[in-house]
Amino acid sequence: MKIAGCPLFLTLAALALATGSPLARGQGGAEEGRFTVEDLWAVKRVGNPVLSPDGLRVAYTVTRYDLATNQANADIFVRELAGGEAWALTTDAASDSAPQWSPDGKAVVFVSKRAADKGAQLYWIDLAGGEARRLTEMLLPVSSPRFTPDGKRIVFVSSTIHGFESPESLKAELEAREKKLVKAKVTENRLYRYWDTWLADREQLRLYALELATGKVTDLLFGWKGLFDLSGENQSISFDISPDSKQVVFAANSTPPPYRALNQDLFIVGIGGGMQLNLTSDNPADDLAPVFSPDGRTVLYGRKAKAQGYPDRVRLAAMDLASRKTTVLSESWDHVPADWQFAEGGRSIVFRAEVRARNGLYSMPFAPLGSGEAPRCLLRGGTVSGFDLSAGGEVLYTASTLLSPPEVFLLPLAGGEPRPISRVNEQFMAGFQLGTVEDMTFPGAGDDPVQMFVCMPPGFDAGRKWPLVQLIHGGPVGTFGDAFSFRWNPLLFTARGTVVAMVNFHGSSSFGQAWVESILGAHPDKPFTDVMKSTDFLIAKGFIDERRLAAAGGSYGGFLVNWIAGHTDRFAALVSHAGVFSLHGQMASDSTEGRQWSYGGFPFDNLENVEKWSPNRYSKHFTTPMLVLHGERDFRVPVGQGLELYGVLQAKGVSSRLVVFPDENHWILKGQNSVLWYNEVLGWIGRWLQRGR
Repeated sequence: MKIAGCPLFLTLAALALATGSPLARGQGGAEEGRFTVEDLWAVKRVGNPVLSPDGLRVAYTVTRYDLATNQANADIFVRELAGGEAWALTTDAASDSAPQWSPDGKAVVFVSKRAADKGAQLYWIDLAGGEARRLTEMLLPVSSPRFTPDGKRIVFVSSTIHGFESPESLKAELEAREKKLVKAKVTENRLYRYWDTWLADREQLRLYALELATGKVTDLLFGWKGLFDLSGENQSISFDISPDSKQVVFAANSTPPPYRALNQDLFIVGIGGGMQLNLTSDNPADDLAPVFSPDGRTVLYGRKAKAQGYPDRVRLAAMDLASRKTTVLSESWDHVPADWQFAEGGRSIVFRAEVRARNGLYSMPFAPLGSGEAPRCLLRGGTVSGFDLSAGGEVLYTASTLLSPPEVFLLPLAGGEPRPISRVNEQFMAGFQLGTVEDMTFPGAGDDPVQMFVCMPPGFDAGRKWPLVQLIHGGPVGTFGDAFSFRWNPLLFTARGTVVAMVNFHGSSSFGQAWVESILGAHPDKPFTDVMKSTDFLIAKGFIDERRLAAAGGSYGGFLVNWIAGHTDRFAALVSHAGVFSLHGQMASDSTEGRQWSYGGFPFDNLENVEKWSPNRYSKHFTTPMLVLHGERDFRVPVGQGLELYGVLQAKGVSSRLVVFPDENHWILKGQNSVLWYNEVLGWIGRWLQRGR
C-alpha cells in the first residue's frame, strides 16, 4: 500500500511564520532568549480535546507546575468552537483530569482528589456554573470515566483487593495493612512487579458502573483475578460501551498465574456485571483497544500475530459480533495504527499513526470484508497525541513539534488547513530564541538510509565549529519524533550552544516492521554503527568540532551509551540514565517476556550470544568520563544496573559521577528532581566539552 498525499501539520510556530511574528523568528523579550530548565517547567501542558455531544464546544485540561511547591495543578477549560476565549470550568487547588461530557452536553464529569478525599473520585460540574459535586466514595482511586450512551450510568476504573471485594471488608483490609509492621512481598509468579508497583500486593483493577439515579455502584468484574493492559507505564483498562448501553467490551490478559506468558484478549460483559465472554481466545497474540461500531454490530480493535513478547506490529481488525468472524483491515500497511475511532456514521475509520518519526492522522473506509484501500493521510508533521471527532466531519486534535509545546487544533476531515483552538503557550514561547530543526537522512549500517533530526542552536553559523551531542532514544522500539518533550528536550542542549543529533537508528519504530526486526539478537550492533556514521556524516559537513562530542541516552539509550563506552573513545563525555549494563542482570526486570527475541536467547539457553552483546563484557576498554543516573524505584531497569556500572568506572579510575533519585522510577517526573537531573546532565556535558577530547 502507498500513502496518499498529505497536508503538512502547521503548529503555532509555523502559522506565525506567515505573519512574521516573534514566535516564528525565535526572538523575544526573555533575557538573552535562552531556554532554561525552569522555563521548560513553566510551559503549560495541554491535554487531549473532548468534544461536546453537539460538537459546539471542546473541553481540555491545562496543567501548570509550581516548582516552589513541587506540585502540579490541572484545570478543565472549555471553549466554543465558533470563537471566543476559553474559560476555566474548574479552578480548585486539586488537579482535575479526564473530562467527559454528559450525553445532553449540559455537564462535565471528571476525576479529582479534593481535600476531603482519600483517593481520586468522580466529580460532576454543570456547564452553567456552580460548585462541583462528588459522585463516588471509592476506597481506592478512580480513573477513566465514560457515560453510557443513554446517560443513565458512568462506567469507570477503580481497584479492589481480591477476597475483600465488599466496601466493609476492603476498608478493614486497607486499615490492617497500614498497621502491619512486616512489609515483605511474597510471590511464586514470573510477573510480580510492574514499572514501580508490586503486583504481589494483590490490588486488582476492576470496571465499575455508577447508576446516576440511585448512586449505586456495581462491580462489573466481580471475582476477576487477572491482569490488564501492561503496554504503558501503569496498568490500565481499555474499554468501550455498546451504543445500546447494555454491554462493555474490554481488553485484559487471559493467562493465569504464574504468568509464564502473557496474552491480551478481548472480553465482553453486561452493564450489570456477570459472566465475561472471551471474544478472541483463538488468537495466541495480543488483542487490544476495542471500539464498538455505531450500530453495535462490530468491534474494531488492534491485533498482533506473534506471541510471547515478540516486537510485532499492531494491525487494525474488525470482528462481526454475530458470527465472531474477524477481518484484518490493515495487513498490507506496514505501520502501526493507534486510537482508532469510527467516523461518518461508521463508514470510515480515523486513527493516529507514526510514520517516519512523525505521528499524524489517517483515515480509511470501513468495509467489514476489508476493502484493501490504502489509508489516506489527513495530516502529517509534528506529533498528534490525541484527537476527537465531531458529527459534522471535523477532527479536533492536540499536537506539538520539537519547537512547539502541545496545543489544540481543528481540521475538517474533507481537507483544508488546521485552525488553532488553543494558544496556551504562544506568548510565553515567543520570548525565546529556539534555533532550527532539520530532517536529514544519511547512509547507516549496511548503507541503509537512516533518518535523524538535527537541532541547531540559536544563531547557528555553518562557518563555525560547534560541539555535538548525540541524544539516543529508548525502546529500542521507539522513536525520537517531531514532538515537544519534557524528558530529553533538545532545546535545553541547543540553548547552551551545541548541535543535537537525534538518530532513528535500526530498530526504531515508524519505519516498518523489517526495520524493527533488523536488530533482534544483536541489540546494539546496527544502532551503534548508525550513531557513529551519523557523527561522521555531520562532521563531514564542516560545522562540527570532532574534539567536542558527547552522547547521552536513557533506558535502551543508556544501554547503547554503555556499549559506546566499550567500543570507542572518540566522545569527550557520556551520560547513561537507567541504562542496562548487564543483559544477564536484566532478568531482574519487571517484565522478562520477549527478552529471548531481543537478546537472541535467554541466559540459560544461549548465554554466549547474550554475553556477546552485553556492555559489561567490554568494560576493560572504558576510558570516557561518564555520568550515571538512576531512580531507585525503577523496576524496568533495576537500580543495580546503574550501581554496577558506576562501581566499575570508579574501580578503573575513569572520571565518573553518580546521581540516584530514591523517589523516582524509570523516568524523572517530579519538577525539582527534573531540574536537578537536567542541571547534572547539562553540567557534565558542558564540563567535558569545554575541555574537548
